[in-house]
Amino acid sequence: MDDAFPSSIGLLNAAEFARALGVDGKTVASYLDLLVDLLLVRRLEPWHANIGKRVVKSLRIYVRDSGITHALLGLSTQEDLLGHPVAGASWEGFVIENLIAAAPTGTQSNFYRTAAGAEIDLLLTLPGARPRAIEINRSLTPKLEKGFYLACEDLDPARLIVVYPGLDAFPLKNDVEALPLALLGRTLLDLA
Repeated sequence: MDDAFPSSIGLLNAAEFARALGVDGKTVASYLDLLVDLLLVRRLEPWHANIGKRVVKSLRIYVRDSGITHALLGLSTQEDLLGHPVAGASWEGFVIENLIAAAPTGTQSNFYRTAAGAEIDLLLTLPGARPRAIEINRSLTPKLEKGFYLACEDLDPARLIVVYPGLDAFPLKNDVEALPLALLGRTLLDLA
């Protein structure tokens, strides 16, 4: 299971996952449905809009409790986690789960990715509003890739945000705000 588990975080490649577990694709689909129903796993749907781009349509899958991920991988200390390749994906899943939980009822959550490399980790669309583009970065000095800016050109979001594990909010270039997770979470709770 150790080899298959990390591939379950992020874009779902059901065939790869099925091979790693030694089962067929239908079995993986039914297992995934069960894990979603038990609130252990979140399916994040891709953004669907007719914008004339070739959009990636695979689901993203996140384990909703990052502690379960860490335990299954035998990561018992912060040092173990930070030295493991799953650290970035674990942070991303943790942030996504917390922001979705804090968002007002009726908020839609998606991700956006094109075949050309434009990508936004999380789009939160509050009721009656344009989406907020949220990039998730584990660095204390967040830098955004070209793909984020390309995706923002495609979608014209209301706000451009990078969530990082620091304590202070500060501006980045091109009207992007760097925000700590706790601050963005409180802001969303205040909108609920």
